[in-house]
Amino acid sequence: MLGWFRKLLPREDRFFDLFERHSRTVVGGAEALEQLLHGRDIDLWCQKIIDLEDEADHITAEVLLAVRRSFITPFDRGDIKDLIQSMDDAIDMMHKTVKTVKLFERKEFDPLMQEMGGVIVAAAKLVAEAIPLLNKVATHTVRLNAIAEEVMRVESRADDLHEQGLKDLFRKHGSSDPMAYMIGSEIYGQLEKVVDRFEDVANEISGIVIENV
Repeated sequence: MLGWFRKLLPREDRFFDLFERHSRTVVGGAEALEQLLHGRDIDLWCQKIIDLEDEADHITAEVLLAVRRSFITPFDRGDIKDLIQSMDDAIDMMHKTVKTVKLFERKEFDPLMQEMGGVIVAAAKLVAEAIPLLNKVATHTVRLNAIAEEVMRVESRADDLHEQGLKDLFRKHGSSDPMAYMIGSEIYGQLEKVVDRFEDVANEISGIVIENV
């Protein structure tokens, strides 16, 4: 009943502009992370991710403020909060990866880490495609559900790369260089968590579709 009543009232549509701005920071962060993992100007790309994470935090704060101040929101306030925070968690985890890279002064990365960078970019771009479609959920239900499923497949690929990466690390460094194994496993774990956060975003999107169609 409340959902039908909400549809009859004028909406506060600036949320979609804020969501899209945030999704662009996430894609930018993912692309910077991919460049970093290929060993290209690491300091530059680390700083790029730091700057984008800061921008994303400001956008998240704008969304949460708008949730408190808006009389009518395009969908449930809790869903808006959960969506933007799950998106923000993704770029926050990219920032954590940067901190590890800088702390241990890593300059070279395993091929499977680089492949995980590509997986992260793919997940970020899927989310960025989905966000503007939420403006008309009923019209774009099929594509939104398909995107959510694609993100799940991407996440499964990241799990496989993470598992294989840890095996390769152990074979290479397990007994000879425990510190190298520890650092490598930490980076693999953080990269996998980035993709896990995109899976959280996909789950939030699926929930919004279910509640608004």
